[in-house]
Amino acid sequence: MRICFGLGFLAAACCWLLPAAGVPERKVTSVVKADVRSGRLVRSVTAEPRRTATPPQAEAAEVAPVVEETARRHDVDPLLVHSVIQVESNYDKYAISPKGAEGLMQLVPATARRFGVQNPFDPTENVAGGVKYLKHLIDLYNNDLTLALAAYNAGEAAVARHHNTVPPYPETREYVHKVGKKLDQARRAAAGKAALSARSATKGPDEYPPIQQLMDVYGRVYYRTR
Repeated sequence: MRICFGLGFLAAACCWLLPAAGVPERKVTSVVKADVRSGRLVRSVTAEPRRTATPPQAEAAEVAPVVEETARRHDVDPLLVHSVIQVESNYDKYAISPKGAEGLMQLVPATARRFGVQNPFDPTENVAGGVKYLKHLIDLYNNDLTLALAAYNAGEAAVARHHNTVPPYPETREYVHKVGKKLDQARRAAAGKAALSARSATKGPDEYPPIQQLMDVYGRVYYRTR
């Protein structure tokens, strides 16, 4: 739920996002005003830090169905989306960066508008916008995930200025490394889980050792496997 109070000509608004019952509310303040030099409207957003004790693992489980459904609908690897969310916000749906990027996938206002996101703090809308943007970048760079991630962090223009290579910005290079590392870990874990499930499914009843019941001279019963 969002409650906003307008403040006149400057088009400022102070908004409180009210999560589900039992979760402490977090205040998000959004101010839009005209730039003195250009006259363009400039929006700045601030939010209180996360006050809930809910661990990221629980928040990840909560948003997982949204990620899975949205990613598969747009033909994007769900593990890639989870990796981006981990690095971007660590599953804090109210996260706001110093540059004004918002929500789970840290969408800047221009990107949010570009991909039809009206409320960046709504997990479903935010993930939908972020996944659409990832899909656009993956297609733009012919499935080169390194360039797609670089553009997600630094922008398509920055990648183009550096002749379709990763821009030499420490933040961007670290971002690409972090997301790539988490994606690799997630894929290894998923492959291990799939292999374990496959082995369990192919085991027949004869592969498990039978259980024998034995009785000693005192009448005590023991069980053992061969």
